[in-house]
Amino acid sequence: MINDNFPKSKILVIQIPCYNESETLSKTLSELPKNLPGIDRIITLIIDDGSTDNTIQVALQNKVNYVIRLQKNHGLAKAFMVGVQFALSLGADVILNTDADNQYPSKYISELVKHIVENQAEVVIGNRNPGKNFLAINHFSRGASS
Repeated sequence: MINDNFPKSKILVIQIPCYNESETLSKTLSELPKNLPGIDRIITLIIDDGSTDNTIQVALQNKVNYVIRLQKNHGLAKAFMVGVQFALSLGADVILNTDADNQYPSKYISELVKHIVENQAEVVIGNRNPGKNFLAINHFSRGASS
């Protein structure tokens, strides 16, 4: 008899689409969280979108878990989707997409992931520059009725 009362371990895949990001990637990778509450495993995935610099070498030197290399530049949307598909094939429960140039500070990752881990939201979208007139959009994840 199978006992499925054990909680399933949660996997977070942090995916970073890259195009010629060798100058900034190392700093970005060094600031990613190594562990998070409610997450049992963090996997780092680089999707290299046909870079002509040393992006792949920088990723490997920083010991990322996976690197996918697209032979030519397809653009961010294609790199993003390739990453999502690969993350799902790894069994990801949570997929976090961030920029290689560190425009999204890693210190906020735990807050973003928390809402998913605690089943408060299915999707969380960060805003790197909300500005003073930004309105809270709680209705996306709470209180919306059909």
